[in-house]
Amino acid sequence: MTLAAAFWPRRVPHLPAGIRREFETEPGTRVVAFCHWQPEPARHPTLILLHGLEGSAESGYMLGTAEKAFRAGFNALRLNQRNCGGTERLTPSLYNSSLSVDIRSVISELIERDHLPEIFAAGFSMGGNLVLKMAGEWAASTPPQLRGVIGVCPAIELALCADSLAKPENYVYQRHFVASLKKRMRHKSALFPGQFPLDGLDKVRSVREFDEVITAKFCGFAGADDYYHRASANRVASAIRIPTVILTAQDDPMVPMSTFDNPDLRSNTNIQLIAPQYGGHCAFISRESGEERFWVESRIVEICRAQSQLEPAKIRIASA
Repeated sequence: MTLAAAFWPRRVPHLPAGIRREFETEPGTRVVAFCHWQPEPARHPTLILLHGLEGSAESGYMLGTAEKAFRAGFNALRLNQRNCGGTERLTPSLYNSSLSVDIRSVISELIERDHLPEIFAAGFSMGGNLVLKMAGEWAASTPPQLRGVIGVCPAIELALCADSLAKPENYVYQRHFVASLKKRMRHKSALFPGQFPLDGLDKVRSVREFDEVITAKFCGFAGADDYYHRASANRVASAIRIPTVILTAQDDPMVPMSTFDNPDLRSNTNIQLIAPQYGGHCAFISRESGEERFWVESRIVEICRAQSQLEPAKIRIASA
């Protein structure tokens, strides 16, 4: 199911062209979002979507969820993580699972500059870790405009996910990620001569090795294990103070169910875990056709609508 979703052709005829917008998240670093605004955006809820490892704003699940949200009356923002979606020139740094500062800065700007009254954030896999990590770090200081977060198959215990990828049955996923990461790293090194020496890159054969040789080295961690511990949202799960939903699958090949055994997560009444038996990794292809074909995309919008505090009359349901 995971592979089928990755290669399933997506058409989004009801999603208008996004307006490209850059957000400065740290000095010298900008990220790009494609924004689909409703008329009078401040009268509508907003859903920010954040992709997974080696994805982008153009990933199929990003487009599909944005279309469903827009039709339900939401402003929809498809946010690239730094360096992703062809944005390598916009930052002298690399992207990694610790950088919740980026999504946090985007939300803060939308509140302060755009005066949006109601914002939701949904992340997939690595993006799911980032939105949950952000919520835990904000804790009791979470701005009231952020109504809730959703993590789809969130990689909130990075060491477990790296170990799962290393299993023989996951060879095809591991190979895909490693090849893509190495290609991106070579491109980044060429854009910033001398800043990212690639010693040892050719010998990398796993995501964990990439994180040991590249991520830790250039992002300020002592090694892969230090990176995984400090960047995992599980570490701050107990501090989450806003409605949070985790949508995962019991047969996810990359994010094992043991990820969610953390007592701090399980005992936090703000967090709801929904884990159907099947769904793969961020796939959830159902037997139904139409809106329910990609089950998790519809659930994201459904959950956000249920949490919305705007008057129903102010939410325009677009016609098909």
